[in-house]
Amino acid sequence: MATGSLRFFSAAQGGQVNIKYVIPADVPVMMLGDNPHYKRPMKTLYLLHGYSGNESDWEYNGVAEDIAFRYNLAVIMITTGNNFYLDRKATGCQYCTFAGKEVVEFTRKLFGLSDRREDTLIGGLSMGGFGALHTGLAFPETFGGIVALSSALIIHEIAHIKPGESNEVANYEYYHEVFGDLATVEQSDNNPEVLYTRLKESGKDIPAIYMAVGTEDFLYENNQIMRRFFEENGANLKYEEGPGIHDWNFWNKYVFNGVEWVLGEVDK
Repeated sequence: MATGSLRFFSAAQGGQVNIKYVIPADVPVMMLGDNPHYKRPMKTLYLLHGYSGNESDWEYNGVAEDIAFRYNLAVIMITTGNNFYLDRKATGCQYCTFAGKEVVEFTRKLFGLSDRREDTLIGGLSMGGFGALHTGLAFPETFGGIVALSSALIIHEIAHIKPGESNEVANYEYYHEVFGDLATVEQSDNNPEVLYTRLKESGKDIPAIYMAVGTEDFLYENNQIMRRFFEENGANLKYEEGPGIHDWNFWNKYVFNGVEWVLGEVDK
């Protein structure tokens, strides 16, 4: 199992950025058994961190190596700060472009990864769950599947925040800077629902979507809004819930469910 970290210059983020990787390119044959995932070429999963996290979370708190080994996946972990993986107009603030294009192109070239849509997945937790949904829908030609866990699907909530107000996480100024004009954010490209609707109306391929959230998670109701939207609009969606709060116990369990289901969908 090849693991490591590296730094490279990101034009999208305007400076040096770190990524971590786990690549099961040297797993001994004796450890493979009859694992069907090693009877096909290796695929890639890009994993996104949550609010206040970084590229190390899925390796140190999560199960990146287990995912890579079990499913023959190159797992690439990135960092973008607390920016919800969204593009802004300011120089060096193109976080969606970084997650959905720049880092994909860089790692494909560096590691010789497949450039096929069906071999490329994206996933994340909390803010990274939002990022996985948004980025996957923003670059549907790149990603064949999305794994979104306890996603911070807060668009409809922050749309009603006014100057001088805040919630438990951040204030109006933060949300305005990251998401843009909050009065129109629900109709903007920062809303995954807008991206999905556009893809559906254009007849383009849409990634398979897996969503999971704990029944005691503070983001549970936010996820139900998105779940209903996808169901009502005919998305290729697998939704699961179970006992759990917003923590690694839940994410480390359900990420395997999500990866396994999405792999089954892209391999059809």
